[in-house]
Amino acid sequence: MKDRIDFYNHSLYINRELSWLEFNRRCLAEAGDPNVPLLERVKFLAIAYGNMDEFFMIRVPGLLQKEESSSLMAIGPDVYRDTKALMSEINVSVDSLVDGYEACWDKLRKELYENNLRIWDIDSLSDAQKEWVKEYYRERVHPLLTPLALDISHPFPFISSNSLNVAVKIDSRDEIKYARLKVPVGILPRFVSIVSESPGMDFVLLEDIVKSNIGALFPGMKVAGAYIFRVTRNADIKVTIDEACDLISAVETSLDSRDAGFPVRMMAEDAMPFEMISLFGKNLELRENQIHKASLGGMLLTDLWQIALLDIPSLKEKPFAPYVPKELGEDACIFDSVKEKDWILFHPYESFDIVLRFLNAAADDPNVQSIKICLYRIGKDHSVIDALERARMKGKTVSVLMELRAKFDETNNIYLARELEKIGVHMVYGPVDLKVHSKLLQVVRLENDKLTRYTHMSSGNYNTSTAKQYSDISFLTADKEMGEDVGELFNALTGVFGPREYRRILVAPTALKKTLIAKIRRESENSVGGRKAYIAMKSNGLVDSDIIAELYRASIAGVKIDLNIRGLCCLRPGLAGISDNIRVISIVDRFLEHSRIYYFENNGDPEMYMGSSDMMPRNLIARVEVLFPITDKKMLKRIKKNILDIHLKDNVKAKELRSDGRCVPIGKRGRKFRSQQWFIDNRGIWHG
Repeated sequence: MKDRIDFYNHSLYINRELSWLEFNRRCLAEAGDPNVPLLERVKFLAIAYGNMDEFFMIRVPGLLQKEESSSLMAIGPDVYRDTKALMSEINVSVDSLVDGYEACWDKLRKELYENNLRIWDIDSLSDAQKEWVKEYYRERVHPLLTPLALDISHPFPFISSNSLNVAVKIDSRDEIKYARLKVPVGILPRFVSIVSESPGMDFVLLEDIVKSNIGALFPGMKVAGAYIFRVTRNADIKVTIDEACDLISAVETSLDSRDAGFPVRMMAEDAMPFEMISLFGKNLELRENQIHKASLGGMLLTDLWQIALLDIPSLKEKPFAPYVPKELGEDACIFDSVKEKDWILFHPYESFDIVLRFLNAAADDPNVQSIKICLYRIGKDHSVIDALERARMKGKTVSVLMELRAKFDETNNIYLARELEKIGVHMVYGPVDLKVHSKLLQVVRLENDKLTRYTHMSSGNYNTSTAKQYSDISFLTADKEMGEDVGELFNALTGVFGPREYRRILVAPTALKKTLIAKIRRESENSVGGRKAYIAMKSNGLVDSDIIAELYRASIAGVKIDLNIRGLCCLRPGLAGISDNIRVISIVDRFLEHSRIYYFENNGDPEMYMGSSDMMPRNLIARVEVLFPITDKKMLKRIKKNILDIHLKDNVKAKELRSDGRCVPIGKRGRKFRSQQWFIDNRGIWHG
């Protein structure tokens, strides 16, 4: 029977794009969960809305181009799917999500009001507050506004991606005219804090201030209507490199085209008249199904971060102090502690300051000879950069592989690369045709006339902000073979990248995928032979069709498979005779699940790998990724028991994937169990 199954048949796969939208629905569900503190729910609504913007900026443009060609396309493993039918399904799902955003915001706004965070309409303000708003408009807003007419003497203006705009209808001398006005969100806050007459805080929306004073921009004319809209553009930039430029210049040049990408969606206030929508849609070259209507509360909700970040502890999750093992604390010599044994660090339950302490110790220690690091997303806190600069100023050799093409972080990375280069840091940018997504740091130290490598590997970036928001696992080791492997990989990245022999680590795109497939296949063979077989995987995404096909074969062979996939999952669990031994859950909670763990029972001699790679084609064939093994069997057992199994036990924040692509709450069998809360309550237990 197994030989007759086409494991690549599209009916065995959930479409990637629809799976992505389902993940966003899980984020929206978290925003609507009354058990989540209020400002945390506001945060999740901002995340969900931002995710939707990115979906249209990055994923939809390719679909639209294929739809125009009326061709069939391969979307991950979901092959031979009609793109017009797919776009129709996407639009239905998007409309449903937008309705959900609006309903969620209506509820949150009421709850914010009940907690003395009031967001008012202009008409609801007191006379004193209205006067304050008028003065604010005159002094702070009016000088920033530039109305642009839309007629034969004025070309249709360029509308920047995701900016907030007002479409104005003007009745001038019995002639209808139109204009466009950009709301200066970013220069000014979207939620304007106004003088308050009661305990708490009062806000009005910046666009409401603009609309209530719109007549000041068109004196002597009758404004017949003013309506909010926004346009989303293609942001999936292509880096073109030729012999006349280097990579940093090519990336810089390509960024100029991001804001000018072709429009993919327009969101319009639901009160905007049909003729105005048609006018803007025609000039933006948008089809009817690319124009979505929404209430005012459903637009630009990414700005809710402004509210979510308000310092009101009573409306947020209870803070906790991250765990720090005493051997890695401020009073310990971190090099001695790492040389004595390997360390697994589970952030944010354990402090990322440990990693910074390691890097700072390397910068200041006179015995340290060199530091090498891969940087992908650094963030606004430059603690890592400061340590690298100090190391270089103290005469150490510092080499940085900076990934210039980290989406939406390109400008920051280019700036930092140039600053580091000025002080003599060796800057490299990796293979031209591969993104470097590996999270690697290696320190070489002279000890008793011998060089010792200290290596840090992680699933997360060297980013102090995301280390507090993402759940990541990192690894500190002085293991000789592991250090030699990572040193060899750095040489490949700074020199000529190609296949090399590594004794411990798995490296993509050369060997990682085929090794994972081989280990899945071995579990199948063990199961058929009556030996112990089990697979558990924790990852952000499962899209690769070869990996999925092998998991289907393992399921048929009788292997029990537990998958904890945060986001995209194209595997269909629960298909009779194919995937009935596969269970898939997804956890959306306080911290973004970001760690990767791959466990294979191996007939009682288990193996475990962790690192930066998901099971997606981009990770396996288009990026340099690293998975590292846990060779200490006691440590492996502790990680499985106290981290991997704990995630798989979650029945509060976890949802289970069904074969139709829907994620549903797990039935509360037995006592409620929330994995992230357990990690907070038991932080450090994985050290034994």
